Formats: sequence, structure tokens, C-alpha cells
Amino acid sequence: MMIYFDNAATSYPKPKSVVQSTLNAVNNYSFNSGRGGYFQSIKCGEMIYSVREKIASLFGFSPDRIVFTKNCTEALNISIRGSVKHGDHIIISSLEHNSVARVVELLKKNSVAQYDIADFSYDDDETVSNFERLIKPNTSLVVCMHSSNAFGVSFPIRKIGEMCRRHNLRFIVDAAQGAGTANINAKEDNIDILCAPGHKCLMGDMGTGFAAIGDNIELSEFIVGGTGSSSLSLNQPDFFPDKLESGTLNNIGIFSLKKGIEYIEGIGMENIYSHEMRLASFLYNELSENKKIKLYTKPLKFGKSMPIISFNYSDYPSEKTAYLLSQYGICTRAGFHCSPLAHKHFSTLENGTVRLSLGVFNTMNECKSFVYLVNKL
Repeated sequence: MMIYFDNAATSYPKPKSVVQSTLNAVNNYSFNSGRGGYFQSIKCGEMIYSVREKIASLFGFSPDRIVFTKNCTEALNISIRGSVKHGDHIIISSLEHNSVARVVELLKKNSVAQYDIADFSYDDDETVSNFERLIKPNTSLVVCMHSSNAFGVSFPIRKIGEMCRRHNLRFIVDAAQGAGTANINAKEDNIDILCAPGHKCLMGDMGTGFAAIGDNIELSEFIVGGTGSSSLSLNQPDFFPDKLESGTLNNIGIFSLKKGIEYIEGIGMENIYSHEMRLASFLYNELSENKKIKLYTKPLKFGKSMPIISFNYSDYPSEKTAYLLSQYGICTRAGFHCSPLAHKHFSTLENGTVRLSLGVFNTMNECKSFVYLVNKL
């Protein structure tokens, strides 16, 4: 028996339609789009564009502004590094994943840009104020996650976006935990660039991700090379998505992403979120009754949290607890979750935490089994 509680890393299992689309793509769409005039190549290009349309419709962007990447980390690198110029100042949150924190640290190390860190608060207005008070004359960019991959707390993205609009700052959102489960819309939330993986809440294959870029947003080239367009020029195309999509695309993964989105649409995003939060809230409440367990966030709140819980058992290192749980077939993630800033914020740098992250295929029976087994540790 396996109980999979590591959906914040990647969703599992995949919907049957996603699995079938992967096999179909291997057999029928293993051709380079935009590189040939034959039927199969043209059909691949049409299929890829249909996925751009799906993503654009879901999040409020234009289809030609959907840039495919191999993961969210690559999308964030393209978006952050392509947005700054020498001497700029960046503001990030105190919970950012290393896919943001290491990028801005590298820019600082290379004397390209400086950055400051705004503290997360359970009070939305205070969080926004923490960002706003860090603004300097040379601030050009704000980067903030939708929700913490380590602790599940969510940021007031819309209010931060409004603040960025007032100050004419570019706003990049890391939606690794949220895209596909939370209602995110570029226009309503004042988002300039949205970065997300395809293999988490969106149910697609690993090796997929995208940066969705606003109509009036320009980015400098990140990787240059063959695009199948403007081939006689030694200069990279200056139009989207070709400007940021060099080399052969991951057709198989991209097509799986379309099926993942269709699966979500079939059930309803709100229904998925409600199901996952019901399970996560049950786990949180049950764990809070165990005197040997330490929790680090306030109780989960609909619209303010994602279905993610971090905890520790007794004085055990988080890795020991996760190992003991694995002996019962329970899959969790222990350690620091590539988020040292978040663990610093929640004072868990010594041992890290054990993370539970729920998905659409988890059940209440699995949650009850987990509670029973964790009480036996």
C-alpha cells in the first residue's frame, strides 16, 4: 500500500487521459513543429498552439505570449533575469523558493541588481505594506509566490499586484503551488508574468512548465538558437514566443498539459480545491491533537491556504520521521524543501519539517490511515 502525500513536488497519479495522451504523442506527434512543411510537422504546430490557447484562457493571457519551458524554475529564470538591467532593485518575499532566491542572489553577486526581502504576515494589508516600504527609486521588479511550497500559506497576490500597478513595478508571480487549483487571473490580479510548472496542480508530465507574459511586457533573450523562424538571420527573433523558445519543444509533455487542464475543467477547479482542503484540514486538526507533534502555521483557511502542512514529531529530525512513515508506505517530503528563506521565517532551520501535500486523488480513508499510523510512531 502506498499513500502519496507529496503532490507539492509532483502530482501523482496522473489522470488516465494524461497517460493516454503521452503514449499517443510518442506514437503520432514526435515531429518538430515549425521545422517542416509536411503534414505531421504542421499538425504538431497546431496542437502546440491549442495548448497555448488552453493556458492563455485559464490564466488571462494571449496565446502567443505563452512560452513553454522544462519547469517552473526555468520560467522564473527567464522572467527575472530577462526583466532586470544593471543597477535595478528587486523585492521578493520571505518565503521564496530557491528558484527565485538563488536567481536574485546571483544577480547581486554579479553586481547586476540588488534585492530586499519583504516579510510574510497573516494580515494581508501588513504583507502588502512590508513590500511597499521596501520600494526604492531604482526598484523595478517584485517577485512573489502565490503560496508557500513548504508551509502552504498564501499571499494576497491581487493586493500586491495593485500595489505594483500604483508604483509602476513589474510583478512576477511564482504559481508553482496554485496554478491549477487556485483562481488566478492576470488581469484581475494585476500580474505581468505568471510562471508555473505543468507537472504539479496542472496534472501534466514532468519536464513541463511555462511563463505567461503580459501583452506589453518585454523580456531580453535567455537562450538563443534555432526557432524555425527567421532562419537566415543570426539574430534571435524579436517576437513571442519564438524569442524565448529556442530548440526542439517537449511535444509529449506539452500535449499532456492540455489533457491535464481538460481534466481540471471537467471536475471544476473549485471542486478540486475544496476536496483537497477538506482533507488537509482534517489532517491538520487531527495532528494538532497529538502532543508529540508540532505544527508551524495557523489552522488552514479556505482561500488563504493551500492543502500543505508542515510538522515535526517529538524531537526527531524531519528525515527520521519521514523515513519511519515510509516504512508504512506513506510518501512525504522531509528537510528544507529548497526554501531556506521560508524555514528561516518559521524558525525551522535546525531540523526542517515533514511536509504533507494533498492532491485530487487522495481520499479521506488515506488520511485516517495516516493519522492512525503517525500516532503509532
